[in-house]
Amino acid sequence: MSRSWERKVRKNMSTVNKARKKQGHSMMSPGAEKMDRFTGRNIIMPVMLLLFVGAYNVLMQTDPNFNGGAMYWTTIVAYVLLAALFFFRRPYLTVGKDYVQSRRFTGDKRVKAADIERITVLKGYVVVRPKKGAGWTFSRLLNRFKTDDMAKRLEAFASAHGIEFEQK
Repeated sequence: MSRSWERKVRKNMSTVNKARKKQGHSMMSPGAEKMDRFTGRNIIMPVMLLLFVGAYNVLMQTDPNFNGGAMYWTTIVAYVLLAALFFFRRPYLTVGKDYVQSRRFTGDKRVKAADIERITVLKGYVVVRPKKGAGWTFSRLLNRFKTDDMAKRLEAFASAHGIEFEQK
């Protein structure tokens, strides 16, 4: 292909992307992989941390020798920041062409379709079991995932890659 043709394609793609962005649609890119991303919201852990901070505050205030030094306020601020981190780092599940990816405590993890043993769907829960390691559980109650939509997409993913799919 000539360079002028590639420049025309890039220019037209940027024009189309600007128009799509104004209309509220996702942007297009040539050769982009189709992947579905399901996001949740972590509410339980931040609430538990804030309750812990409250209990810590009440217990420290009842101590007659309490002076409220810098270490006390550093601890309070650190736990509040940790709660904010858990709240704003949204859990997700991305289903790609031949992989699933999710955020775990140790960072983002990706498992290829060949390394998935089974996908189990229960009412309000979706469990992806890799061949090695612990299963990934996605819950409607704890993390506010749309488990019905996830189940439909993972069923198509499992049938495309010959993975055992179990719905209870």
